[in-house]
Amino acid sequence: MLSVIICTYNRERYMYNVLRSLAEGDYPHCDYEIIWVDNNSTDASAAEVGRFAADYPDVRLRTFVEKNQGLSYARNRGIAEAKGDILVYVDDDATVNACYLSTYARFFAARPEVDAAGGPIIPSYEQGDEPRWMTHFVRRLLTGYLYFGNKAKPFPGENYPGGGNAAYRRTVFERIGLYNVSLGRNGDSLAGGEEKDIFSKMTAAGMTFWYLPDAILYHSIPPYKLEKPYFDRLTHSIGASERVRTKTHGAGAYRRRLLAEAKKWGGTLVLWLYYLLTLRPSCGAKLIRFRRNVTRGLVKGS
Repeated sequence: MLSVIICTYNRERYMYNVLRSLAEGDYPHCDYEIIWVDNNSTDASAAEVGRFAADYPDVRLRTFVEKNQGLSYARNRGIAEAKGDILVYVDDDATVNACYLSTYARFFAARPEVDAAGGPIIPSYEQGDEPRWMTHFVRRLLTGYLYFGNKAKPFPGENYPGGGNAAYRRTVFERIGLYNVSLGRNGDSLAGGEEKDIFSKMTAAGMTFWYLPDAILYHSIPPYKLEKPYFDRLTHSIGASERVRTKTHGAGAYRRRLLAEAKKWGGTLVLWLYYLLTLRPSCGAKLIRFRRNVTRGLVKGS
């Protein structure tokens, strides 16, 4: 059985739609459960979940409140409460395609040697078109965008599934442990790093994770996420989270991350010059701002 885990904090406007997209997919309701973990929401998220339960009474839905504030606490609570052998994490501000759950179910049944998988994450801009300053180099970090083509395959290079569209065998967490509660979103903070931490541990343990093009998640991007204050907060938090994550692995890991950041600055400056010469200065300026904010977070912390 699949256990779909949705962790939420004050996302009432999205709750019904993500649940409905799962329920209206092609996978039989009797073969999965939805674990909804509320991380101390103060809005009407619970009421929206109740509305869904009334409209889709045959969907197996179990709800919990995780009092410890933080996304990693909520994700760990989902693992503890889930009854399935395959745990599928779905972002609370998204929708999925019709064959989403059946894609994961078929894949894990056919490939018992694979430990985890993830699919495309496609941004859905609520205001319409993608901003002109958006580039490949900031799209994934700002919107969660993830796409590696139309063929199933191991994730290329150092890439890994996005945390809002990822499925794991339960045995993964039994072998490497749970999400690090010092990482990840906490209330209104934009900290992260807990997903990278999990997949880094999986890689070190020799585990494998695959990209599945047919398990598609559409991530809602409201206008405020494209504005300067959010961009600055998010990119600074990326660096601060990397500081915390690497320091938990020792001073050597942190020094290596600082060295990697210096190399990233070299690439960023080359790209800035390229965008300047091709008359797209706003793209280059955004990359410089992104790199600067990450570096500040990495050096100074939150």
